[in-house]
Amino acid sequence: MSRHIRNLCLHFMKALLILLVTVDFAVIWYNFYAEAIYLKFHFYGNLVVIFVEMVLFVIFARLYGGFRLRISRVADLIYSNAVALLMTGFIMYCVLILLVRQLPDILPLLLFWLTGLAVSILWSYIAIKVTQFAVPIQKVLIIYDNEQARANGQYIIEKIPWRYTLTGQEHVAEDVQETIGKIRRISPNQVMLCGIHSTPRNTILKYCMENHITVMIRPNIGDFLVNSAKEVQLANLPVLFCEGNPQSDFYVLGKRIFDITFGIIGLVIFSPFMILTAAAIKLYDRGPIIYKQVRLTQNRKEFYVYKFRSMRVDAEKDGIARLASKNDDRITPVGKVIRAVHIDEMPQVFCILSGNMSVVGPRPERPEIAEQYEKVMPEFALRLRAKAGLTGYAQVYGKYNTEPYDKLQMDLMYISQQSFVMDLKIIFATIKILLLRERTEGISAETEMRGL
Repeated sequence: MSRHIRNLCLHFMKALLILLVTVDFAVIWYNFYAEAIYLKFHFYGNLVVIFVEMVLFVIFARLYGGFRLRISRVADLIYSNAVALLMTGFIMYCVLILLVRQLPDILPLLLFWLTGLAVSILWSYIAIKVTQFAVPIQKVLIIYDNEQARANGQYIIEKIPWRYTLTGQEHVAEDVQETIGKIRRISPNQVMLCGIHSTPRNTILKYCMENHITVMIRPNIGDFLVNSAKEVQLANLPVLFCEGNPQSDFYVLGKRIFDITFGIIGLVIFSPFMILTAAAIKLYDRGPIIYKQVRLTQNRKEFYVYKFRSMRVDAEKDGIARLASKNDDRITPVGKVIRAVHIDEMPQVFCILSGNMSVVGPRPERPEIAEQYEKVMPEFALRLRAKAGLTGYAQVYGKYNTEPYDKLQMDLMYISQQSFVMDLKIIFATIKILLLRERTEGISAETEMRGL
């Protein structure tokens, strides 16, 4: 099957889901809401509302991975589209409040979510079968420069066995033509380049492109630094300008206004939960409710970050700074609950209002831990070009126990692409991962040793 036919099959399956969900909403709209709005719509007005719902679902489904047929499992698609339907329904309910000019009946939208979920479950099973037929398992050859890079590449392939199979691992040769000869003999569907320096990497990349071999690249730190460069023409030649801080004044001002607005609204909404949490912590062991700790934000400025205390009062009585680990006996029963649902982070709203933190940005690190990281990763200091955040790229797309170097890459990817759209994308993506247990797991001893 040709690449064009395969892509056509996948696009058809995506369009089918969009159509089914849109029809589902249209039925709900015409039967329950069309006649209830304050000013009745005519034919085109109703179509506009349905179109808005369709656009919202497409945006959220793309954001949460509901269309990622090539690398997702059935359960991944179902969960992603369930969250996409939930967010779509929530925003459409807000739109309905404006149209009806009172609180409309929410039950029809709950029905939309349930029927949409049923459609999504059926579609996910069929879509995965179609994908498996249209896109066979890809044979991947890993070409690496160092052992850690090789291990990371192997980890990625082994995590997605239904889509990739490892056909070989080759250390890049000093004479890159030897490596190209190995690619020619092995004939993989895809090549993954891990930790390869730019000169041999470009040679390998050129060969693969000429021979229609897909290339996956594990980027180096330098790739992220160049990613934010501005392209200009000087003396009729292309030049890349790399600046230390790519943020525009308009973006910085707009982000600060958003942070203040979010902080005030968050304080109002979170207040009942914060009061209950404070009472639970106090009743459990009579210890302090709030735990404060020195952290680093933009330009290495030190500030106090505030959290609800989730560990014993004597958690660091030896004076040694350490991250939480799996099955950490320092975490109290109350702490396990509030950490699982991220309630322990709520007091950081005050850090956002004070200007020490932003809603989106690299998570603030402790000075002593940052110093340890910088001894083996000098580039770690580059993440301090941005203000620390409540949530961030590494928190959404990584895990708590993701290795420090990989988190650094994610943070630098965010810093190089900062924009209002990127911030909104991360905020909405955070909703999907809030209840995933693996996001709150502590680091293992093995991960900590690899990171340091």
